[in-house]
Amino acid sequence: MQKLGLLTLTLIMGLVAISTATANIAEPSQPNSAIKEATITKMYEQDVINQGMDDPVVLQQYGSQELQAAMKLERDYFDREQMSCHIGYDVLWDSQDPNYEQDKQFSVTEQGLVKVSLAQGSDVYYELSCDNSNYQVTDVILDDQGNSLKDYLKEACG
Repeated sequence: MQKLGLLTLTLIMGLVAISTATANIAEPSQPNSAIKEATITKMYEQDVINQGMDDPVVLQQYGSQELQAAMKLERDYFDREQMSCHIGYDVLWDSQDPNYEQDKQFSVTEQGLVKVSLAQGSDVYYELSCDNSNYQVTDVILDDQGNSLKDYLKEACG
């Protein structure tokens, strides 16, 4: 009888562990969304403090290796051709002459992109990936048509 009680207790503990694990699998997006949003918020705060004068630029500091490689294509092109192939404006602020003090709102879309809504009326979208529990920007979506900064740099500067 004692074995049956111990077996029942073990079975119940196993079921509790399985249901807890299942709940954790079903709800990972909320914490991930908060971390993604916090990463982009921190990137903007740094850019505001330094008025966009970071070297390397703040986007490169937060960028994945692949995004950094695309940004390097831009620098290499300039060194080689003595002319620019860049996008022509500050992508963080969707402006050639950013207003660093403008209001901005951060949110995460259903697709998992971080959306930054700028007071000037435009939105900038960031794709992020997690590497060793550290989120990095893998791409910037430049417009509502889904055009990618990384793809643009590879095509225009490659």
